[in-house]
Amino acid sequence: MSSESQDQAAIQQALPSNPPVYIDEAKGSDTSGSGTQSQPYQSILATATALKRAKKAYEIHLKKSLKLTKSEKSNQTNQPSKADEEAKLEEARKIVLTETDGLAKRIKIHQAIENRGTKVRLFGWVHRLRQQKGLVFVVLRDGTGFLQCVLAGKLAQTYDALTLTTESTIQLTGKVLELPQGKVAPDGHELQVDWWQVVGKAPGDAEAFNNQISEDSGPDTLADRRHLVIRGEIASSVLKVRFALLDAFRKSYAKLSMVEVTPPCMVQTQVEGGSTLFAFDYYGEKAYLTQSSQLYLETCLPSLGDCFCIQESFRAEKSRTRRHLSEYTHLEAELAFLTFDELLAHIEEVICSTLDILLANPKIKALVDSLNPDFKYPSRPFKRMEYKDAIAWLNERGIEKAEEDGGGPFTIADDIPEAPERLMTDTFNVPIFLINFPKEIKAFYMKRIPGNEKFTESVDVLMPGVGEIVGGSMRMTGYAELIEAYKGAGIPSDPYYWYTDQRKYGTCEHGGYGLGVERFLAWLLNRQHVRECSLYPRYTSRCTP
Repeated sequence: MSSESQDQAAIQQALPSNPPVYIDEAKGSDTSGSGTQSQPYQSILATATALKRAKKAYEIHLKKSLKLTKSEKSNQTNQPSKADEEAKLEEARKIVLTETDGLAKRIKIHQAIENRGTKVRLFGWVHRLRQQKGLVFVVLRDGTGFLQCVLAGKLAQTYDALTLTTESTIQLTGKVLELPQGKVAPDGHELQVDWWQVVGKAPGDAEAFNNQISEDSGPDTLADRRHLVIRGEIASSVLKVRFALLDAFRKSYAKLSMVEVTPPCMVQTQVEGGSTLFAFDYYGEKAYLTQSSQLYLETCLPSLGDCFCIQESFRAEKSRTRRHLSEYTHLEAELAFLTFDELLAHIEEVICSTLDILLANPKIKALVDSLNPDFKYPSRPFKRMEYKDAIAWLNERGIEKAEEDGGGPFTIADDIPEAPERLMTDTFNVPIFLINFPKEIKAFYMKRIPGNEKFTESVDVLMPGVGEIVGGSMRMTGYAELIEAYKGAGIPSDPYYWYTDQRKYGTCEHGGYGLGVERFLAWLLNRQHVRECSLYPRYTSRCTP
């Protein structure tokens, strides 16, 4: 038996065996049960899921244990004795570095290229670290970029140099020099350090940063340690593109002379339906976190003209799909005096104009290329597809409703779920304007199609890989029509007096839309889950950190 096999056998023997899983069809619960004798599951399906989860956790634990065993054996073989190490550190404590002058120019890493050859001072975090032939190579990170820094001679022999850890904060002075041909480092240069010191040392050993998260970490661990995850190159790149994307949207709207407003997040009316509202006590009255700022945007049209907002919206949907969040960044816009076709043309223009502005920035384009090298710029004009034709497309291919939705073929007035919507979008592999939905599955305020009142002038914009990223429509313009719509939806009209008044004091044809920023980013950067596109995502059972 090989040494590795012996290690694996020993670890498996030492690990606890899987406990029995209990089922009780009468008293058990698949949602709140834990599979123990006191809290059994109700069905074999939940048991199988639990066993699968336990097996995966066991395999990860075994893999980590083997890795640790190998590391310990390697350390025993290759590392100097503890006494030798302590003696070396004791000698290192005697080395004291003194800054010769304080004239170094303080810069950020992104300014290094324009300051080559000048003595500079930088602060940052140790992103990567390696020691080689008496030198210490540090990749410094400060949020604006990465810079390789070289410690040589006494600089690499101090106690701090020998015990330096990743994520420690340091300051350094020296000159930024271009690398010789054949050498590789960020931006093609490195800092030849002449003085440095530790500002804040991060822990090593068991508490070391690299032991907090790894490629084997599960979703819950990554969520708990999101504050550490965002220090990584991928997560931070996504957030940098997110910032640039919001800036690009604002520039697109500025080109269209649209005004940004800031509607309230605390409301006492509903837009998308009461079942998904987060309610709270507001000085003794019931209030909600906003689902959409659309109604408020409509009230701005007579005074500000076409307008938009970038605001957080909240949905109490107990959904764990890869495109749902309980709190998300909602870009919404309203426009006056336009037709449905003009609204569609506007949405297409904003999406493409924003991409043009975003990708014109070479640094951001480099990030997009690294995160999604296969990104395909959307071809124009966007494909238009009637809702009725989408239903026919699904039925022609034998794609049926899920069992929990009743099974069988799709019919008119069925909402198209995420999976078949994604399948259809990915099959066409182009942006789609899915238009003219039945009134039963859309909001009460959406304008009916003249001459075909069962359908609405509405649109969902579908993108390959993600599905819906935009939802919009023309709005009802008639006072009496809107009053009837309130009744049909079972909504009292009195709390909406301020919204209804828009039809009383000078109505007009108008429409608008809402775009999910995290979904747009997930499409642009080919992210598996919209949670990756939020700083601290909020979803079912997750409101920390």
